[in-house]
Amino acid sequence: MREVRGADEVRAESEPSGSGGLQALLDRRVADGTVPGAVALVARPGQVETAAAGELGRGSPVRIASVGKPVTAAAVLQLVDDGVLALDAPVERWLPELADRRVVRTPRAPVTDTVPADRPVTVRDVLESRAGYGFPADFSLPALAPLFTELGQGPPQPQRFAPPDEWAAALAEVPMLHQPGAAWLYNTCSDIQGVLVARATGQPLDQVLEERLFDPLGMPDTAFHAPPDRLSPLYRPNPDGTLTVADPPDGQWSTPPPFPSGAGGLVSTLDDVFTFLRMLRSGGRAEDGRRVLSLGAVRLMTTDHLTERQRADSELFLEGQGWGYGGSVDVARRDPWNVPGRYGWVGGTGTAAHVVRSTGLVTVLLTQRELTGPTPPPLMREFWRYAADG
Repeated sequence: MREVRGADEVRAESEPSGSGGLQALLDRRVADGTVPGAVALVARPGQVETAAAGELGRGSPVRIASVGKPVTAAAVLQLVDDGVLALDAPVERWLPELADRRVVRTPRAPVTDTVPADRPVTVRDVLESRAGYGFPADFSLPALAPLFTELGQGPPQPQRFAPPDEWAAALAEVPMLHQPGAAWLYNTCSDIQGVLVARATGQPLDQVLEERLFDPLGMPDTAFHAPPDRLSPLYRPNPDGTLTVADPPDGQWSTPPPFPSGAGGLVSTLDDVFTFLRMLRSGGRAEDGRRVLSLGAVRLMTTDHLTERQRADSELFLEGQGWGYGGSVDVARRDPWNVPGRYGWVGGTGTAAHVVRSTGLVTVLLTQRELTGPTPPPLMREFWRYAADG
């Protein structure tokens, strides 16, 4: 065990070992072929344990997919802090494409059977993923088809999105699945947030994130693409347990995308993801003490905003937990790692990042093995159990 003392904590970096511990957990899963590589971190006040195995190292950029959703939500809240946006303002002020919305008469109705929205969509609706767009538990509903075919929703493929203005115009042609505020729906609202940030600032989302979050926090390796010589392949599991390359190093994430996806387009590293979560743990301050996000904004991000019925309807994704801004919030102790207030999310590329502000616990697991569905795979659950047992 090698210790490196920093200004405010001791970082304990695990060396490979054949016994228990974080390193052994990752080594086992690389050895049995579950993942080609993984990096992980478990941090508590005063100590950080890290491990890396297989193809991935601590500094390896990885496609973090939906683990980037909290970053996009933080950018929206920065603009709320600055008075550029207001939570209860109609989002059509910046996204006129979302004025005069139509909603399917019932969730199972054809896309041509619609009624007017009963009120405008607000910034708050978009942050809470209750703006009427996104994935419900039933993927067969007619109003979902255009999200996949016209808007590129689903597993992230950055180069296949239309540019933001074209994407927003296409969204305007899709009826909402529910009235504003009525239901939690997954994913699409995070992409709307990204377009909202760009429209409100007059700058591309990638530039806004770099200037307002990544540079102030010290996240040099987080962006919407990475050089091919630094990226590892992204793998897709086959039914027989083997893995196929889903995205090579010179693939979808190797060049700037036409649409910087706030829902799942970012590449990042273990240290950068930890840096972002440490900012949330500190109530919105960077490591040097500079305030990046107000404490009130952090509390909004990490507080559940859903009703009991909405949580139940979203069981497929949330497994009994709630939703803040950009990530889930634990409200039920279903598993040992479910601590009330635990905030974070999971990415479809095999990534997960969480923070418990009340205890100071931060956990990050990064692989490049696609998930086969919304349910976190065994490796993630083993990792979370390890962190909870510590």
